[in-house]
Amino acid sequence: MPTQMTATRDKWPEARLDLLAAEKDLTRRSDDVARLRQQLPWVRGDKNHTFDTEEGHKVLKDLFGGRSQLLVYHFMFGPEYKSGCPSCSSIADGFNGSAVHLENHDVALFVVSRAPLAKLRAFKQRMGWTFPWASSVRGELNFDFNVSFTEEQQREGGGGYNDQRGSVRATTIPEILIQHAAMTGADPAAYVRERPGLSAFVLEDGVVYQTYSTYARGLDGLWGSSGSTARAQGTQRDRPVVASLR
Repeated sequence: MPTQMTATRDKWPEARLDLLAAEKDLTRRSDDVARLRQQLPWVRGDKNHTFDTEEGHKVLKDLFGGRSQLLVYHFMFGPEYKSGCPSCSSIADGFNGSAVHLENHDVALFVVSRAPLAKLRAFKQRMGWTFPWASSVRGELNFDFNVSFTEEQQREGGGGYNDQRGSVRATTIPEILIQHAAMTGADPAAYVRERPGLSAFVLEDGVVYQTYSTYARGLDGLWGSSGSTARAQGTQRDRPVVASLR
C-alpha cells in the first residue's frame, strides 16, 4: 500500500480545488514580484569586462550582437574543471532553442564561464550545443557578479554568494556537491568556488546597464528537466545542485 494519503475519485476534486486556490494565490503573488523585478534600478556598467569567444576577443558591449538586451548565464565551469557542472549542463540543454527565440525578440543570450575557451569549445561540441559560450578567464566579470570566488574568500568567508556575506566559506561541503565535483573532475573546494547565476543587461545610447541578476533558487524557472518537475510534485527526486548552493 502507498504511504501517501489516498482518496476516492469523487472526493479528489475537493482537495484539488484547495490546491488550485493556493496555486492561483501564488500566481498573483508571482505577478507582484515580477513588477518589483521590473522596477529594480539599473546599474551603469563602467567596467569594460573582457571575454574570449569563438569570434575572438570581445568586451561586454560586443556580446549584444546588435540587439538591445543581453542575458548572461553564469555557467559553473572553473579553470580547474575538466567538464561542466552537471546541473548547469541540464539547464543549458534548453538554450539551443531558447537562444533562437530570444534573438527574434531583440535579446542576445551568452553563456559565460571562467574555464579557458578551448575547454568550453570541447565540452560544447561533446554536448551538441550551438549557443554562444564565452570565457571570462582573463576578465573579472565572474568576480564582480559574485559567481566566482578566490581561495582566500573561501577560507576567510570574505565573499557573498546571492548577496549573503560569508556564504562561500568552505566548512562542510554537502555530499551532493562532492558527487558533482567528481563529475567535473575538480576538487570539491575548487568546484564550489564557482556558482550559478543569470544576469540581464540593456544597451541604451551606447551605455551598458545591468538590470537584473538572480542566483541559486532564483534559477528554478530555467529548469525544463525532471528536477523542476519533481519539485513541483513536492518530491526530492533529482534535486538540483543550485538548491544546495542557496
